[in-house]
Amino acid sequence: MISIQDFMNVELRLAEIKEVKEHPNADRLYVLKIDTGSEERQLVAGIRKAYTPDELIGKKIIFVANLEPATIRGEESQGMILAVSDDESLSVLTTEREIKLGSRVK
Repeated sequence: MISIQDFMNVELRLAEIKEVKEHPNADRLYVLKIDTGSEERQLVAGIRKAYTPDELIGKKIIFVANLEPATIRGEESQGMILAVSDDESLSVLTTEREIKLGSRVK
């Protein structure tokens, strides 16, 4: 169990996927360029088996904005996209209404 304060320290925000490239060194990863409303960031995400690039471009996703950057197989990731999966499928978390990019999940 974590406290509500621990949860509030995780900054979940809305962004739009603008560009999708296959990771040059990993067959399960994409390198994504996202628009956060105030800046562009790069994320590395293990969602390549579930989505084509065309399915992702323009999708509004939820990501962890205050995660320390990490280098994943030579590519910098400046956050983490949220997704849910089971043994058969994977789905990124999105919104169903128009919400301003950069809005925080509360």
